[in-house]
Amino acid sequence: MNKLIVLLQQPDIEQKMQEAPDSAYEIGVVIGSYLPFVVLVGVAYGIYHYNKKKRGS
Repeated sequence: MNKLIVLLQQPDIEQKMQEAPDSAYEIGVVIGSYLPFVVLVGVAYGIYHYNKKKRGS
């Protein structure tokens, strides 16, 4: 069931790149696809750093 949900949520980036009207749209697709991952990593690092600092005191 989880695999089905993941497959439905993943956008077809290659198809969007082929149908892109110009290069600016392609850049927006790439940024939009990686930005959630980068934000998630940043939040995880912030939580890790906060807990490490709190435990060290």
